[in-house]
Amino acid sequence: MDYPSRSKLGQIVLISHGRDAGQYAIIVRLLDERFVFVADGDKKKFDRPKKKNLLHLELIDYVSLEVQRSLLETGRVTNGKLRYALKKFEFNNQ
Repeated sequence: MDYPSRSKLGQIVLISHGRDAGQYAIIVRLLDERFVFVADGDKKKFDRPKKKNLLHLELIDYVSLEVQRSLLETGRVTNGKLRYALKKFEFNNQ
């Protein structure tokens, strides 16, 4: 299988398979070349992110710099910041 290798911390993804299909989330941790952890700050909080196969995600060419900076500096991000980044992305892409 050919896995996308351009995933980044703070990148917005569209979940394409599973119970949450059709919803946006943000990559909060890179596990390996095949799996990432995603959270949305609402149903999937930062403390309990969802492990997702990259083949089940559509990578969006948009990285939330606030989320990325927070993850790189402190290793954490608030759920409010995740929700804000997703709302900002959805508002800009209507």
